[in-house]
Amino acid sequence: MKPEKFGRVLGVGFRVAGRLAAGHLAAQRSATQAHPATPPPTVPDAARAAKLLGKATGRGLGGFLRPFRRVGGILWLEVTGFFFGLFAAYFGVDGWRVRSSIFHGPEHRHWIISAIAASLFLYLCLSAFWRARRRSASL
Repeated sequence: MKPEKFGRVLGVGFRVAGRLAAGHLAAQRSATQAHPATPPPTVPDAARAAKLLGKATGRGLGGFLRPFRRVGGILWLEVTGFFFGLFAAYFGVDGWRVRSSIFHGPEHRHWIISAIAASLFLYLCLSAFWRARRRSASL
């Protein structure tokens, strides 16, 4: 099939489908207007109901998850502390590898950067575990 013919066929199909859908909606509107026993809900009513449902769901879910929040926070601190410890160990080993250049040598800058990074990650590791310990002590 040529692209021009395919485009025409597709365009005609969309126009016909649009007309059919518009006719179907018009028939539904006339049927609901003929029998106005139950009026359709208005947009503000539906929005208010959705808002109330969202609030109730949030309160219920929050109440369900409240006991797990403290334990999850402690676990999060311990996991992040572990990963900070891995980085501290990596930079510590890297600094140990170039320890012969501590004061003078070709790798002096490398050792300084490794020492700073290792001490920073060690501090973050220890502070995360300290905070987790403080939180678990208050349980």
